[in-house]
Amino acid sequence: MRRESSTVVVVAGEFGDGLLAGLTQSPNVSVARAPDDAAGQPSAGEAAAGHRPGWEAGALALREAARRRSTYVIVPDDPLADVAAAWRAMWELPGGSSGSRGAGGSGGPGGAAATAKFEERAAEALAAWRGKRFELPDYYLVVAPPLQAAAVPDMYLGPMRAVRPRRVAVAGIADSAGQAGQLLDTLRSLEHGPWWPPLDELLDAARHFYAGGLAEAQRSLV
Repeated sequence: MRRESSTVVVVAGEFGDGLLAGLTQSPNVSVARAPDDAAGQPSAGEAAAGHRPGWEAGALALREAARRRSTYVIVPDDPLADVAAAWRAMWELPGGSSGSRGAGGSGGPGGAAATAKFEERAAEALAAWRGKRFELPDYYLVVAPPLQAAAVPDMYLGPMRAVRPRRVAVAGIADSAGQAGQLLDTLRSLEHGPWWPPLDELLDAARHFYAGGLAEAQRSLV
């Protein structure tokens, strides 16, 4: 569990730099990203593998967030972003639409390749977490898509919110100049709740989560 005095919030979903800039107008909010000098320096192991692990930018940003002293520290990079993207892909049918399958399954209609990709990304993130390269933030704040957009299965709003409902908040913001104010209101309304379970348990919950009805649930949030 984190022990810093600030509340660290990873923001996920549809947002731009303008929204982040608007948030920093509040004296109680800062935005933390991975340092520029660290972002371009892969380790020897990463160079040998030919790619930078997907969790690293989020891990570096969270490390930077731990140095801040503002009331809220917003982190637009998530060490689980690649895992969440792979989980979503498991539930996408050919052509980009969302599918479903019976509850209790360990994968979605995306097929064996999509499931294998999820397992690969999950294993990478879990190894980094076990190696103490990152901890989960205090909260995830999902910027919901517009009402008219087609809702799709989302790992944050699905299994993560099911496991810890008070650790995942939703900001259903309108496309207007008041977006930052709406997001600040959501930050102020965050509720205390049990801390995250170990990451291996969270990933296992994602494997067995039934995503068939999630699109309807997402539409009710925006």
